[in-house]
Order: sequence, then C-alpha cells, then structure tokens
Amino acid sequence: MIGKGKSISHTRASMTYGWNQEKEAKVVFKQELIGETPKEITKEFQAIQELNENCQRNTLSFVLSPTIEDGQKLSNKQLKEICKSFVEKMDLGDHQAIAFVHKDKEHKHIHLYVNRINYQGQAYNDSFIGKRSQLMAEKVALEHKLETVKEVQMEKLINLKDIRAEIKRRHDIALKSFRPNTFERYQEAMHCNGVRVIPCINKAEKLQGFRFEFDKYNLKGSEIHRSMSMGNIAKQLDKNQQRYNEIGKQLAAKMIGKGLDAAGNIPLKLAKEVIKKTISKGMDLGM
Repeated sequence: MIGKGKSISHTRASMTYGWNQEKEAKVVFKQELIGETPKEITKEFQAIQELNENCQRNTLSFVLSPTIEDGQKLSNKQLKEICKSFVEKMDLGDHQAIAFVHKDKEHKHIHLYVNRINYQGQAYNDSFIGKRSQLMAEKVALEHKLETVKEVQMEKLINLKDIRAEIKRRHDIALKSFRPNTFERYQEAMHCNGVRVIPCINKAEKLQGFRFEFDKYNLKGSEIHRSMSMGNIAKQLDKNQQRYNEIGKQLAAKMIGKGLDAAGNIPLKLAKEVIKKTISKGMDLGM
C-alpha cells in the first residue's frame, strides 16, 4: 500500500471530489462528524477552523492506495479499519475526519480528509507530511498483511531485471540470426523478435539513441545493457557489413575458380559486379 499526504486550503472542492458518485464513491470512515453531504461536512470543518485564522492550508488530504490485488479483496469494513489505524498512527485521532473509497479504473483507493485544526484551535504540524504518510501507510499495511510500497518496488525491480534480460536475449538473436547491417534492418529484425525499437531524436534533429518497447515496458538501450547503446549497436552493424563484404569476396573468388590471392587479377569492374551480386544473394539466403 502507498500513502500520500499534503495540506490543502480548498476543503469543499476536495470533499466534493471525494464524494464523486461517478467514481462509485462511498463513505467508509467518519470521525467527529455528523453531516451527510459535502456542504455539511465542510461547514463542520470550517466551524473548527475558525478557531485558527492564521492557518490557510487547514485541511489534510491523504490518499491510501492498496495494490490492485489487495484492493479487490478488501471489504468496506476492512477499509474503515485501515483508515482508523492510519489516523491514529498519524496522531490525528482527535481530529475531524472523513474517508471515501473510489473504485474507478479497477484500482480501489481511499481519499481521506482530516481537519488540520483541533478543538483547541491548534494546527497540526505538517512538516514532512508526505514522507510520514508513506511510513505510516507501510506500518498499516504490515498490520493488515497487505503489500507495502517497498515490496511493490522490489517486485518491480525483479520483474524489470527479467525484462532487461529478455530484451537483451532477443537483441543478441536479432544480430546473430538476421545479421542486419543498417539501423532499419536492425529495427525489422527486432520487430520480428517482438521488440519495438524507437529512435530518439534530439532538438538538433539528430539520432540520439534508441528506446526498446516490450511487454508494456519502455526502456532506453543503456538501461538494458551497455552493449545496446547506439554507439555499440552501430559498431556491431558495421561488423556485419564487413562480414558481408568478406563473404562477397570469398564467393566471388570461388565462382571464378581462383583463390583469394588471384581475385586481384580480375578486371575491377567485373569483380565489383560479382561481389555485389554475391553479397545480395548471401543476404537473401539469410547469411
């Protein structure tokens, strides 16, 4: 679960968003409040906020986001317990608070609004509130046996490692099996292997590098492997061109029935034409 938090001043607008019926919003937690509409709740917040006129950002806004898998399993009762635990860990147990669950985009998440001003007119210290929200959300997740942000990040890193290895493997196959000698042929070879190669053009309209798209991931070549930077790919394509030239020379010599040393005695024009045809033939055969 991921937790985010900040101080805001637009209380009523936020309440109205939280109660958005288009997002299947439903109240799952209420503390120190009796109102039934955004307008009523806002008035209750404002009645306490008038005790401290110096505080402009007088409402705390939090978003608690379980993973999609966890969200699908959580009932409204469990979401209420999550909110209650989070509020207590943030030392906001005696503040007015209300929380809504949104279920749009198949990603269940909670919008929690807490009055920053308490009944004594004191403003809650919001220093580093974003970081504290994240830490408390992790503690709540551990209590309720939910995935924490660290676990999610670790899973992403593991998946990313596998994705990088798979793109590199397909890159190696493309170079070995197709032996492309131009960037265009390299793109075609990678496309055949299920990887989309996207040229990156800079402001000077020059080719700066490549991005590789595979299985919903989009990575720079240098992020995958150092051999997949534009410069290193260019070197490999140049080697393939040299190999084509060498194959052409060998085939030309064999067709004429002489060794490589004698190839220099062939009239220049004829030799070039033979090499050109044999290289073309070799490429057609997939050499």
